[in-house]
Amino acid sequence: MTELDVAAAPPLNEPPEWLRLNGKMVIISPLKEVVRAAVPLVAVFVAGISTHNWWQWLSLVGVVLLIARGVTHWATARYRITDEQVELRSGLFNRKTRAVPRDRIRTVDITSEWQHRLAGLSALKIGTGRQDKGKDDELILDAITKAEAERLRTLLLTKAVPAPAEQSVVDGQPPEAELVRVDRRWTWYAPFTLSGIAVVAAAFGAVWHFANDLHIRPDDFEIIRAALGVVGTESPWLLIPAAAVALLVVATIASVLGYILSYWNFSVTREQSGTLHIRHGLLNTRSVSIEEARLRGVEVKETLPLRLVRGGRATAVVSGLRTGRGDERGGGLLLPAAPVAQAHLVAAKVLREPTDPTTAALTPHPAAALRRRITRAVAAVLALALVAWIGYQLDILPFWVWIVFLVLTPFSAWLGYDRYRSLGHTLANGYLVSRSGSLVRETVALRSDGVIGWRVHASYFQRRSGLVTLVATTAAGRGGYHVTDAGASHALAFADEVVPDLVAQFLEPAT
Repeated sequence: MTELDVAAAPPLNEPPEWLRLNGKMVIISPLKEVVRAAVPLVAVFVAGISTHNWWQWLSLVGVVLLIARGVTHWATARYRITDEQVELRSGLFNRKTRAVPRDRIRTVDITSEWQHRLAGLSALKIGTGRQDKGKDDELILDAITKAEAERLRTLLLTKAVPAPAEQSVVDGQPPEAELVRVDRRWTWYAPFTLSGIAVVAAAFGAVWHFANDLHIRPDDFEIIRAALGVVGTESPWLLIPAAAVALLVVATIASVLGYILSYWNFSVTREQSGTLHIRHGLLNTRSVSIEEARLRGVEVKETLPLRLVRGGRATAVVSGLRTGRGDERGGGLLLPAAPVAQAHLVAAKVLREPTDPTTAALTPHPAAALRRRITRAVAAVLALALVAWIGYQLDILPFWVWIVFLVLTPFSAWLGYDRYRSLGHTLANGYLVSRSGSLVRETVALRSDGVIGWRVHASYFQRRSGLVTLVATTAAGRGGYHVTDAGASHALAFADEVVPDLVAQFLEPAT
């Protein structure tokens, strides 16, 4: 691991001068573009061959244009870092200049896709912390050397947030302390994350889409035609379990591969400058920096399969960090699927607490919440069974569908009870702790000084049961965290306890 000198920010180039991106980008950028456009390029080429016309040459023209685009971007891109801002300008026909004020920089991420790693390069993404999904708040230096990326990350974060006096460098101490490192034996938790099923579904959808565009039918292939012939002759009572087992095997393999590729060498370290540094990845590596000053809490998530094997994952509740999808959502990940005890432990470490607030004893919710959950769960399944029975009477659905829903009724009742059992909230050592969910049980510990407001929801049925849902709004994470189906009077008193005098001014004294 490369040791960084965080005692002082690395010096700027004096005077600041415009610098080029690394020359290897001439190879990397076109290669990335060609890989991204590989499927449509191949589709156009195959379509041209099948129709014996000039369409096949369009794919070659596309490759040439992508290469020209990459070379043009490298030839015109320049960046520089001044005392006030980071500037990037590029473009041949449309000249574009972008600048990010250094005092607004909130995130500096380093990513190295496999194309970058072949050339020893990285991409530096500088963000200002806006939580919308736009790209206007980001500035990306793609590609620079790994050493230069680390130097700029230290420079920009040190300049953006000076280290507190008590966190200054002490001679003889390491520049960063490791909080957690993923044990490779934890890979066996991967099949319980259900990510493999999502991967299989996405891959099947993509293949089906492009096959449809190319007018390729499944029975055009002998092996698929033979498989469909077997399916047509076997009983559904045999085919359904066989298909479920096959899907389970494929999903397990996909989830394990995905876990290894995404979280290889996953580690969280704390730097003396007051920054949490997260690194992970096998083929594509990623490095994320989170300022502790923007950390508002931690969330521990346990999906139902993970709970069966006592697993969970931890995510940081951070202001100014993107909460989009995929790679962006992973930016706040503190621990992937692992033993849930480790998830609670890493939560305590990053919050600098001796005991983890996410394991605090919670106040249970009223019995009315239990009735509400079981009623909703059972009623939903019975309604589906009724719809399926009507479909059977109209010869739209087979007979066994509505039987399946009836068989699921006890499970839905248990699910409703489990959802109630997961409910709870408390105020522990300055943290609002709330837990809910069954299929995905979420426990969040949110610093009370991070709560900027409250919202109180009560539906018609909740009002009849004397329940409300309390939402703590915050400028971090998802923006709001729920205390679901709490007693009305208790919920308001709890809100006043978490943030004194914020709610009380809107309440009327009881007569």
